[in-house]
Amino acid sequence: MMIERTSQMVQSKKAWFAVAALAAATTLTLAGCSGGGSGAGSTGSAAAAGSYASQDCASDATSATTLKVGTILPQTGTLAFLGPPEIAGVGLAVNDIVEAGDSACTFWTDSGDSTDMAVSSASADKLIDAKVSVAIGAASSSVSLNVVDKLAAAPIVEISPANTSAELSGKSPFYFRTAPPDTVQGSALGQLIVGDGHQNVAFLVFNDAYGTGLRDVIQKTVEDAGGTITYGGKGKGQEFPPGQTTFSSEVTAAIASKPDAIVIIAFDETKAIVPELVSQSWDMKTTYYTDGNTSDYSKVFDAGTLEGAKGTIPGANAADDFKKRMSDWHQSVEGSALSDYSYGAESYDATILAALAAKKGGATDPTTIQKNMAAVSGAQGGTPCATYKECVDALAGGGSIHYKGVSGVGPFNSMNDPSSAFIGIYQFDADNKPIWQSAVEGKS
Repeated sequence: MMIERTSQMVQSKKAWFAVAALAAATTLTLAGCSGGGSGAGSTGSAAAAGSYASQDCASDATSATTLKVGTILPQTGTLAFLGPPEIAGVGLAVNDIVEAGDSACTFWTDSGDSTDMAVSSASADKLIDAKVSVAIGAASSSVSLNVVDKLAAAPIVEISPANTSAELSGKSPFYFRTAPPDTVQGSALGQLIVGDGHQNVAFLVFNDAYGTGLRDVIQKTVEDAGGTITYGGKGKGQEFPPGQTTFSSEVTAAIASKPDAIVIIAFDETKAIVPELVSQSWDMKTTYYTDGNTSDYSKVFDAGTLEGAKGTIPGANAADDFKKRMSDWHQSVEGSALSDYSYGAESYDATILAALAAKKGGATDPTTIQKNMAAVSGAQGGTPCATYKECVDALAGGGSIHYKGVSGVGPFNSMNDPSSAFIGIYQFDADNKPIWQSAVEGKS
């Protein structure tokens, strides 16, 4: 499979050197990657899941001697569109670790989505059996809530590049995230809606931890500014279940409540909600979207359908050269360039932070990584550094570091959330593609 081209890049057995403070003589050899079995828990065929699922670390590798980067990211389900950029972020980071002189390997599994938790449960079991050093994921907050306790008990460090539910703040000493909690994105989107002059707001929101949690923050922001929630608000019981496919009654009820803006908080369900809004003659410029559906719909809807609509995605607008590097990695692995970069930077930073935590602690086991995550993120100050190689060089001098990654998040706080983060504001163009407009920085 095409991913074998990348696995060959990480097969060299180079030395993983402990920092000087832990004695220069201490070294840990990292095994490379080799082809393995199919990914755990996929509800689709191997072809549907993609060739990512067939790349495992060497069968004899353990996290005692190997930086084993496991993933629990969406290859199937309603969030599958987020899989390519997130997986590319992890893969590119592993390549950069190797190019800096260390070795690492990847162990891909599928997270699925919240409509079938058996997928993520099975993948978590596979990560535990493989004794990975770190698990990057999940993308869905509900999926992480399903596996976080199991992974922490192993223990395995879990770092999500995309979870935003407030329920996950401080959930476990072994759980971190490089995306900000909903308190940051919800406040930004609420302010955007009110700033656009809308006072009567309806929600079309699915009933899961991400959907209702984000809705609650947006609602509070709108109401604190003097606005009113006309439909779908907290306590009204008007949410729909994940995976629903028809929305005639919900859209009819929302429009009948006479809002001047509608916020859609959903994943793949958005592809059915939008046509229903159009069929009922709603002004699509007054719809708002969140990170779960602020996506490229150029091949889904008629041109101009979403033109003028707005949405938010946590994270800074990554530099073009970084996006190109991610896309080149994906091209070399899957034979296709990336069309979406959502959470790719956060996935890259999550992987680099785990590797730096291992480097600082002088070992690649999960407990060592957990103990050093906050320190390498800059929670204790330290020398600013922007790349894995630059940070490793700074650690070799025995000092503290502050990794300043491509996603722009601040150091971890006491809840293992980024202490600050950027929220990107996007507007859909005539091709139904979200175009970055600006970013606001918020604090957790």
